[in-house]
Amino acid sequence: MIAVERQILDRAAALPGVKSAAITSSLPVNSNGNTDWIRFEGRPYNGVHIEVPERDVSPDYFNTLHARLLRGRIFSERDDANHPKVAIINRALAAKFFPDEDPVGKRIGDISLSPDSMKEIVGVVDNIREGGLNQEIVPAVYYPYAQNADRYFGVIVRTAQDPQTMLLQMDTAIHQVNPGLGTYEPMTMTEQIHSSVTAYLHRCAAWLVGGFAMLALLLSVAGLYAVIAYSVRQRTREIGVRMALGAQRSSIYQLILKEAGRLIGIGVVAGLTGAIAAGVLMRSLLFGVRYWDLSTLAMVAAVLSVAALAASYIPAHSAASVNPVEALQAE
Repeated sequence: MIAVERQILDRAAALPGVKSAAITSSLPVNSNGNTDWIRFEGRPYNGVHIEVPERDVSPDYFNTLHARLLRGRIFSERDDANHPKVAIINRALAAKFFPDEDPVGKRIGDISLSPDSMKEIVGVVDNIREGGLNQEIVPAVYYPYAQNADRYFGVIVRTAQDPQTMLLQMDTAIHQVNPGLGTYEPMTMTEQIHSSVTAYLHRCAAWLVGGFAMLALLLSVAGLYAVIAYSVRQRTREIGVRMALGAQRSSIYQLILKEAGRLIGIGVVAGLTGAIAAGVLMRSLLFGVRYWDLSTLAMVAAVLSVAALAASYIPAHSAASVNPVEALQAE
């Protein structure tokens, strides 16, 4: 199986536009499954199992994902069945179990530390989101695929070409190695993220919140229009007197829009305060973004202000078009 995987890697890496190619036993942003029970050599064992996600990867896996090497080295082609077993851990595992020491050179194994399970830690890489988008990044361990091959594996490539076109080329390249190999749901990493359960649930929630936000905008605009229109009707005689005494239409516009602007200002300040407060409470539902963003808040405030001023223009126009004679006769 290792020979077939190497052929697939060579074919994938040779495709036009491919920068790097790698193999993994489980694709990123998938789940924290495929776990392993580990134990550290030289440390007392109290019977508590340390369960961590484990991934069998090729040497270029970390380079393909742009995962930084923090300490030690990455895997090489020499890390095969003919050489001592090795492992790489992520930053989360190093921080939890080796907070005050260098983990490189330490050895891990199964819960009984059987000789065949022992592996030397040769490197520490930055955290990779192997689990779901909303799952906490947990300690993880990586083994060379050539020392722990599996019949099921994923092929990932970093390309400078259109990813959709590359999927077809990769599928063809894999079947050229062995027509009997099956491929399952080829997709880009963007599609992998968007098709995840977490992304789907958050997308549905975003559409739902967006729908309510649009409804709230319509209701607020309609409400402001009703308030300003009512105020204009109540001040019809006042407006008529002003115009009879020589007030210009522009001053009537300013009078009405100034009142609307005051209401809009109060509403925007209250809305921004509520938005930031709600963002603080919803931090656990967000990933990859801040719970508040100045440019976003400013854009939303601008949209709401423009919509509110547009709704206020109709009553202002009606007020500026009042006939002074009819206004003075109004009761």
